[in-house]
Amino acid sequence: MRPQLVRYASYILASTLLLAGCASRPVADTASVPAAPVNSEYRIGPGDNLNVIVWRNPEVSLVVPVRPDGKFSTPLANDIEASGKTPKEVGAEIAKALSAYITDPVVTVVVTGFSGIYSDQIRVIGQAAKPQALPYRKEMSLLDVVIAVGGTTEFAAGNRASVIRLVDGKQTKIAVRLDDLMKDGDISANLAMRPGDILVIPESIF
Repeated sequence: MRPQLVRYASYILASTLLLAGCASRPVADTASVPAAPVNSEYRIGPGDNLNVIVWRNPEVSLVVPVRPDGKFSTPLANDIEASGKTPKEVGAEIAKALSAYITDPVVTVVVTGFSGIYSDQIRVIGQAAKPQALPYRKEMSLLDVVIAVGGTTEFAAGNRASVIRLVDGKQTKIAVRLDDLMKDGDISANLAMRPGDILVIPESIF
């Protein structure tokens, strides 16, 4: 019986160690998540303000907001689709519409208020000082996002925070350490953000 008891005890010990290792392993870390390619060109979204400049035609140049449906109108061009397009592409659309009234119009579109399309926005939820959706900016980092939302609340469990990211069509949970980053200045805890990321900051259980 004694050898059987020894084998049984060894089995229990091995199983316990295996379960402990699985429980302590993060869902993903920054090194294991592939860097998705990022389109550096800004894409216009609802809520953006567009400064439409028509060369040598100041009477049709104006600042116009993009409506919630992603479109906007000017005096000579109605319901132009802007959402998801670059300023250059929207300028070409306006020039095409104005060509019925102006010979060879030259149109420049400058974005003066930024929201971006919804799929590109970075959302921060949970125990942030100011939970909100932020327009993605080129080379934006986790540190930039936390600063933009005013940091975390006193009830936040910063080192249990996570970033939800779409990788190859699947949601991936990336463990991040906000307390180490913000309170201890551990730059190794920083992370390159991607359009569409969701930062989740849980509440401390203590």
